[in-house]
Amino acid sequence: MSHAKAPSLIKLPILLEASLTSLKRLAPQHQLRNPVMFIVYVGAIITTLVAVMPQYLQNEAVWFVATVSIWLWFTVLFANFAESIAEGRGKAQAATLKAARRDTPAKKLIDLKHRDQFRSVSSTLLKVGDLVLVQAGDFMPGDGQVVDGIASVDESAITGESAPVIRESGGDRDAVTGGTRVLSDWLVIKITASQGETFLDKM
Repeated sequence: MSHAKAPSLIKLPILLEASLTSLKRLAPQHQLRNPVMFIVYVGAIITTLVAVMPQYLQNEAVWFVATVSIWLWFTVLFANFAESIAEGRGKAQAATLKAARRDTPAKKLIDLKHRDQFRSVSSTLLKVGDLVLVQAGDFMPGDGQVVDGIASVDESAITGESAPVIRESGGDRDAVTGGTRVLSDWLVIKITASQGETFLDKM
């Protein structure tokens, strides 16, 4: 099973949705959330009104004010577009991870003392409290807490950080997230979130 990749910026559905969303975000109530862009937004409105009502101009040419207005609107739209692209990529990434997690086989243990005795089940069938063995190359089948073992885990699909992290039982480094991948060694995790209540579901 290959590691899920982040969705590309040039995917047409994301670009189309971002374009529509950037226009919807021209509403004043949305622009108020960002004071800096709101000032640019107000400036764009004022320069547009002045450009279409040249009687209020004194020594400035209409073409100059219109050019300033166009650049201000471009700045606002570009900021909205960039924000929409980021949100679109985040949603697509979360959807990809959730799909990968649904397809992840889990090694459900009978008990903690016998790591060699497990049965393969779908990650969608796991319940809170189930013990699962994850080894090098395996994906975490769900959110959980490490109860045994120590391993290097790739969490870049969740956090964006390329450097792997160490997860081990005890302390403050025992939490794992479904969809991340074990790079080395092994872990026994106890599932702590049921389907529909995981970190990815909340995303």
